[in-house]
Amino acid sequence: MSDKPLTVTRRTALRAGLAAGAALAVTAPATAATPGPRSPLLRSGGRTVAIFGGGMAGLSAAHELAERGYQVTVYEPAYLGGKARSLGVPGTGGPGRQDLPGEHGFRFFPGCYRNVPDTMSRIPFPGNPNGVLDNLVRVEGTVAGFENSAPIFLPVELGGLTQLTPQVLQSTLVGAFGFVPELPAHELAFFAKQMTMWFTSSTERRFGQWEYVTWEQIMRAEGKSAAYRRYLVNALTRITVAAKPQTSSARTIGTIGEALVLAGSGLVPEFSGGVDRILNRPTNAAWIDPWVTHLRGLGVRFVLGQGARALHLAGGRIASVTVSGAAATTTVTADHYVCAMPVDRVVDLLSPAILDADPRLAGMRELVTDWMVGIQYFLRRPSDIPEGHIAALGSPWAITALRQAPMWVGDFAATYGDGSVVECLSVDISDWDTPGILYGRTAKDCGVAEIATEVWAQLKGWLNTGTGWLRDEDIHSWHLDPGITWSGGGIHNATPLLVNTVGSYDHRPDARCAIPNLYFGGDHVRSHIDLATMEGANESGRAAANAILDAADDPAPRATCFPLVDLPAFAAAKALDADRFRAGLPHLLDL
Repeated sequence: MSDKPLTVTRRTALRAGLAAGAALAVTAPATAATPGPRSPLLRSGGRTVAIFGGGMAGLSAAHELAERGYQVTVYEPAYLGGKARSLGVPGTGGPGRQDLPGEHGFRFFPGCYRNVPDTMSRIPFPGNPNGVLDNLVRVEGTVAGFENSAPIFLPVELGGLTQLTPQVLQSTLVGAFGFVPELPAHELAFFAKQMTMWFTSSTERRFGQWEYVTWEQIMRAEGKSAAYRRYLVNALTRITVAAKPQTSSARTIGTIGEALVLAGSGLVPEFSGGVDRILNRPTNAAWIDPWVTHLRGLGVRFVLGQGARALHLAGGRIASVTVSGAAATTTVTADHYVCAMPVDRVVDLLSPAILDADPRLAGMRELVTDWMVGIQYFLRRPSDIPEGHIAALGSPWAITALRQAPMWVGDFAATYGDGSVVECLSVDISDWDTPGILYGRTAKDCGVAEIATEVWAQLKGWLNTGTGWLRDEDIHSWHLDPGITWSGGGIHNATPLLVNTVGSYDHRPDARCAIPNLYFGGDHVRSHIDLATMEGANESGRAAANAILDAADDPAPRATCFPLVDLPAFAAAKALDADRFRAGLPHLLDL
């Protein structure tokens, strides 16, 4: 691609007319306590709620509704907590010790999260005045690893800023990414200029233009150096959101990038938690188990081993839902029904009758999922890697990791395993489709032992130059997320996540639909953060709860859906860009 402007066509401008209304909903202030007006056709009284899916969205919806006195039952076929859960590795605990801590992937709580921390603050935890929220630990730095080069330790927060104007932003980004090796100075300046263009783009342009181009296009990757393409365009996107810059919506990547920069600036009071936080013990112990206990105390009923198999429509409403599991198949009836399942499972429930009642739901079949799955290495010796997250930048499988023992409460060896394991290195694999360095195959083409060996080889190749941090003899054992299975000659993932491809916002559902007692939650539902995250799923659960309150004409205060934050310093530039977009002109910086 050349460096000519990304043209705003008449078709693109017309899209904005439809998108702007949706954008206003997405960027609206936090939900007020007073319910808004509702169409009589979208009312559905009663206070019994069936929630299908016990992940982040389902538990969040249950929490908000139970606090308001609704009778809630959650049906979960596998694990409460969904992709956020942790689990013990069976049979690894010695006398008086717990099993070694396995998980889907390590948890990361950016300071731009607001919905999740609010929920956490309302979950009691012994000795914590702010509930499980006090189990978050602030991370100060990260290790950036490069192939066959010495890794470097970097602060995760920008520091020293007293303001953030477009000019300050541009110079700050140049300073922040100056560590990238072999990156031409003029390309780093260009990257900072493109990011500033995003920060000063209007809502109309974000939804009317940037939604329909890829992140690779907005970053003008074609023709740039290998370092620019490998690190600034590809690696930062893959390790942050497990998304491919060649296919992902520029609006989605820009949204989370902006939020992380603002969280790291220290200038946004609403993002006061810092750019990076982790839990101080396994996720279930720190959060999910106390949450489920609290919800049970509020009257929530959990039915495990049962998942939704069919929605039955009668008289324009959901009359019942068939649920089944290993034990039995039953019929569930309630006043309200919330589908809080992954999108690949929701689409199986969209019968012709459902789609006739709300044709817009067919868009969910166009959504794309990808894989981001964790593996843990249990070590007999501390690795001595600095505390914080680890990013193997440019690694084929987009490897990120976290040393968990140093930031967890208690003595790791005395708490977990057989007493010989002193550390858990938790690793996320974000690219399952690129050949590795050891076998020359993608992760999807490897067996379980080959995945473990390949990931370890990539970690050593990106972290061991000049350090000797990782030694083969220190490995006690490893544990791959059990959602990855092999059968029928192929590999399967039970927990894919949504990837926001170009134009996919048009296909994503809202929490409510045209069927008056059917609602949706999950990382595929429209949200402020616009990304497959715990934050987006939590917000979708809140939105589903609010839709139920509206449908029931309930005067109770609505759950707050926290928006992202705009800095006033960028308001004038965004207003100018809105005028230019409506006139069919490119952004001033789109040169």
